[in-house]
Amino acid sequence: MAEVKKSAPGGGAPAQRAGSGGWTRFVTARPRLTLLVALVLTALAVLAGGGVADRMGSGGWEDPAAESTYATEALARQFPGSQPNLILLVDAGAAGADAPAVAAQARKLAERLDSEPGVDGVGSYWSTGSPALRSEDGRKAVIAARIAGEEKDAAAVLDRIAPAYRGTHGPVEVSLGGGLAVRHEMQTVIQEDLLRAELIALPLTLVLLVMVFGSAVAALLPLGVGIVAILGTNAVLRGITEFTDVSVFAQNLTTALGLGLAIDYALFVVRRYREELATGADAYTAVRTTLRTAGRTVLFSALTVAVSLAAMLVFPQYFLRSFAYAGIAVVLLAATAALTLLPAALVLLGDRVNALDLRRLLRRGRASGRKADGGEGDGGEGAGWGRAAALVMRRAPVFAVLTTAGLVLLGLPFLGVRFGTADDRQLPATASSRVVQDQLRDGFPGDPGGGITVLAEGAATPAQYADYRERIAGLDGVARADGPVTAGGGRAYFTVVPDGEAVGPDAQRTVTELRAEPAPFDTSVTGQAAVLVDSKDALAERLPWAAAVIVLVTLLLVFLLTGSVLIPVQAVVLNALSLTAMFGAVVWVFQDGHLAGFLGFTPTGDIETTLPVLMFCVAFGLSMDYGVFLLSRVKEEYDRTGEHEHSVRFGLRHTGGLITAAAVILAVVMVAIGTSRVTNTKMLGLGVALAVLMDAMVVRSLLVPAVMKLTGRLTWWAPGPLRRFHDRFGISESDAHNPGPTPDVEEVPEKRREMTSLRP
Repeated sequence: MAEVKKSAPGGGAPAQRAGSGGWTRFVTARPRLTLLVALVLTALAVLAGGGVADRMGSGGWEDPAAESTYATEALARQFPGSQPNLILLVDAGAAGADAPAVAAQARKLAERLDSEPGVDGVGSYWSTGSPALRSEDGRKAVIAARIAGEEKDAAAVLDRIAPAYRGTHGPVEVSLGGGLAVRHEMQTVIQEDLLRAELIALPLTLVLLVMVFGSAVAALLPLGVGIVAILGTNAVLRGITEFTDVSVFAQNLTTALGLGLAIDYALFVVRRYREELATGADAYTAVRTTLRTAGRTVLFSALTVAVSLAAMLVFPQYFLRSFAYAGIAVVLLAATAALTLLPAALVLLGDRVNALDLRRLLRRGRASGRKADGGEGDGGEGAGWGRAAALVMRRAPVFAVLTTAGLVLLGLPFLGVRFGTADDRQLPATASSRVVQDQLRDGFPGDPGGGITVLAEGAATPAQYADYRERIAGLDGVARADGPVTAGGGRAYFTVVPDGEAVGPDAQRTVTELRAEPAPFDTSVTGQAAVLVDSKDALAERLPWAAAVIVLVTLLLVFLLTGSVLIPVQAVVLNALSLTAMFGAVVWVFQDGHLAGFLGFTPTGDIETTLPVLMFCVAFGLSMDYGVFLLSRVKEEYDRTGEHEHSVRFGLRHTGGLITAAAVILAVVMVAIGTSRVTNTKMLGLGVALAVLMDAMVVRSLLVPAVMKLTGRLTWWAPGPLRRFHDRFGISESDAHNPGPTPDVEEVPEKRREMTSLRP
């Protein structure tokens, strides 16, 4: 019998292969060729994706169709001096900004800057005499300019001219700041931080995988799948940059999901394959069964995650859309690699997937079959999860109420959320452009970058302009209104300085009042506060559509998996509940500033508007990933036995350890991303890590079994038409419903040991 079951690594398929499905035949017919093609494609992806970060942008928070975007672009064309994105901070020291030698040197620098190709609208304290352009102590003053063109082109101009202006020039010291310098430095910092995160995450992930599998060979397989997914996604993003803007922040998601999801999928596939080997199956039969069961679940899970990420495509901001591009690509590539390359490798390895068991020294007294299975025999990890599920279901009302109350309590700080815009304080305090912006913010009486700007288009008389300026200057919350600055063709602009914070609630109210103020010409309002108002409006308008996409498709997919009407609703509600701790922590830590010193960031008192949307889509998708793993195994057992509570215990027993291991590994990757020096990236990494751990260790372990116990056999109910629809189109890990009782290793562990002993 041992001879019949023997694996044939790299050789021809034994007789059992004849009954395998088409996909199994496809991926196992030429395993060496499959891996060789994958290697060639990965090498091409490395070449195609090289330098992708240099083609990415660091903005993308604005709605391109908003009034503020139109006004900003029109002002940049017609009045470039009104929209400076480059600031030269001139420090005269004790001599003061008004010293003749300082003034002469500053004028020379301004003239030189004005002659640079691509630079427009140069103005300075020494040319205008504006007190807003000189520091309150009189030691520093500003030269402001605008570098025209798209973000990448403007950054190239900045790279070219910056060395010639930064540093000492006679009696003055010059530092560079402004929005363009901030975004450019942020892009550089993100690239450096991403490299460091990868250097942290990869070795830690490998160590954790060895701890999970024991076998060094098995541990390397998920890591290989992750690397293929990351490199492939970089190539995809490089192609997308040829057609549209892509945010550099999306590379962080590529690394996190590439490693995290690839490891999740590979863990699930390899674990099921080793279970099949432990029953005495040969490599081809084990791969066939694995693809028919775990393979379907992986494909299904990838679809649910991709849908959650695809919902960000409904938003106009390219910051959010970029994460959809990166997320969809990396999820599909990870699933493809897990269902193509991994089975080919497993066929070649056969039983050698269990080679180099590094845990053997710690567990000398255990049988090799139990080592390969990860300890699911009596008294092993699997039995512990089964006992935990039984305990939870015995006290289901208590666990359901206490867990729900605890999660809601953790989410309460989010009720006090305040939304704002990302600025230079995202950068570490030592970043050169951040230092300049801090000095402008703290030491100057006005904002050299401009406050709220009103673009006026249409013919008007000087008296009409004067009347309009007086009316807007009299609005509540307005400290001063200047202008108009006019040009030919009936174009002009006014500058409005709001009381208090530049983007605070009062400034946002002022934007609304300015837009409602009647005028004898067409007006468009822009500035940081206006951009924030428009961004919030765009998100609020499209958020219901994004939520509807996620909820409806999730309901449909989970119904196709389970055939139940109630389980999809439970999945959506419990997934959303698992995110409460993340949102509460985001406000408590990053908005209110708790742990700011420990984590190394500057709290601004608000949260960037798009971040909660991004975090919801990413974390919801990952939660569904784990939910699918659990529900698929519960459904498989329920189809086999028809016993509800037993199936829940069985599902948690056979996936609890796997889900927890996958969540810990993904959390390690996200925490590595969270070591970034850029606050938004830190918030994304640490927040999603917390959501993943809460979902795996609290919701899947406590709340799901408790709720399924309370709903009982009603859990599996569906009306007749939907039941027939599921019978025809549904997805299941088992080939037939209720095929009759078979020996259960949970109930008869001796049977597993007997079958394991049949392996050669």
